[in-house]
Amino acid sequence: MKQTFFLIFLLGLSIVSAQNFTKQDTLRGSITPEREWWDLNYYHLNVKVEPSNKFISGHNVVRYKVLEEAKILQIDLQEPMKIESITQDGKKLKYTSAGNAHFIKLKKKQIPGEFNELKIEYSGHPREAVRAPWDGGFSWKEDGSANPFVATSCQGLGASVWWPNKDHMYDEVDSMRISATVPKDLMDVSNGQLESVEDKGDFKTYNWVVKNPINNYGVNVNIGNYTHFGEMYEGEKGPLQLDYYVLPNNLEKAKKQFVQTPMMLRAFEHWFGPYPFYEDGFKLVEVPYLGMEHQSSVTYGNKYENGYLGRDLSGTGWGLQFDFIIIHEAGHEWFANNITYKDVADMWVHEGFTAYSENLYLDYHFGKKVSAEYVIGTRANIQNDRPIIGPYGVNKEGSGDMYYKGANILHTLRQLVDDDEKWRQILRGLNKDFYHQTVTTKQIEEYLSEKSGKDLSAFFDQYLRTTLIPKLEYKIEDGSITYRYVDVVKDFDMPIKITVDGSEKRLFPNTEWKTEQLEGTKIVFDKNFYIETKKM
Repeated sequence: MKQTFFLIFLLGLSIVSAQNFTKQDTLRGSITPEREWWDLNYYHLNVKVEPSNKFISGHNVVRYKVLEEAKILQIDLQEPMKIESITQDGKKLKYTSAGNAHFIKLKKKQIPGEFNELKIEYSGHPREAVRAPWDGGFSWKEDGSANPFVATSCQGLGASVWWPNKDHMYDEVDSMRISATVPKDLMDVSNGQLESVEDKGDFKTYNWVVKNPINNYGVNVNIGNYTHFGEMYEGEKGPLQLDYYVLPNNLEKAKKQFVQTPMMLRAFEHWFGPYPFYEDGFKLVEVPYLGMEHQSSVTYGNKYENGYLGRDLSGTGWGLQFDFIIIHEAGHEWFANNITYKDVADMWVHEGFTAYSENLYLDYHFGKKVSAEYVIGTRANIQNDRPIIGPYGVNKEGSGDMYYKGANILHTLRQLVDDDEKWRQILRGLNKDFYHQTVTTKQIEEYLSEKSGKDLSAFFDQYLRTTLIPKLEYKIEDGSITYRYVDVVKDFDMPIKITVDGSEKRLFPNTEWKTEQLEGTKIVFDKNFYIETKKM
């Protein structure tokens, strides 16, 4: 199987033609009137998981701040899960449902500035993941010793697949408590720090506290017969607790493979700034699927191998110098969990920057030349099937090219900035200035334009909103080069670098033919710029 199609299969991405969106798509993907009048403050998710029956039950306490008066509040919970009751101040509330969206009729007057709470009790057999994490839900598996091995994953699909919440990315809860009740001979590992464990007969409740804002799909439960080890990392903000939860039979493998965790942190704190969740610690948790970027509780299933299940996605050999899941999924702590898209249409903000983090990890530990070879090698995976940015307001992402086309866009932008320390400060500045925020691609594009000192509007329109790769047509005659761009959007005029007999030179093409004299005969186009060339 060709590597490009292999990657698409692995990432669970498909080429999607034009489609009609439904009312459910809009209710899920837009900031509805029933969502916009209140601001999330706190969740306490209390859930009991019964692996033998593939059944869960519990409640979620939702605390929110009133922004304006209203009488209807939207909460999301996907079928086949069922709401048992909804109360506020001990009074039972009525609600109507439109598929997976539930509209609660409030009795209490909602006064702007005040904080109120809802308690939503629910239960059911949650959707079972078919091919986690891409087709998410609950993974009900067993380990090699016949013990239940259970985990959740729900990006895109939505956290409401297994618990009731405000299931839109624009509004993150400020803090959270997760109380997971599991069979007594198993352990739950969730986000944040473990506060306490309560014995409840045949079950135990693990109470986890998340002190930072967290996106809905970042919340997880992982249940298994775990063994634990850990270490302290001395980072930019001081000591950071690193905890590792793995199956006992994999303990020795994990101790060897997870030495890459502090290596990852050193590289990413250098490039992106301090790890964004010191108060909540950092965990790697073994799960029965490939892995996912759950905030402070990164899940791992890469079989303790370097590469992507032992494969190098760049075709250069450099992808076998690191464990793809440790590096990529942890990179999401900065881009996805710290800086989070408001609409899944802008998912490139997560995946483009995080795919780019792979080559920055190599840059830090193996050098700039190696990192460039890696990211250029990943271009073989780019399909240019559809634009990277998807349709807004309907919970639909753009092309899977958001990964490695996104990475090469950023690598090209590094060449335009042409100052590696300035580029590093821009990346660190993103994580500082958008710290714990939800953002739009417009904000990110404008920030990069401002900090680079360049108008990048045509640059981003070209690479994010079309499938066209800029093509440089050129001809060489009589000691000169004549050149122009084709297949570009209006005002696209990105300069590129060439070498002439070993000497660097910049060209400044646009859509008009230009001619320049050359002092030499051997011309090499710099491959760090993501363009195509055609000799006429």
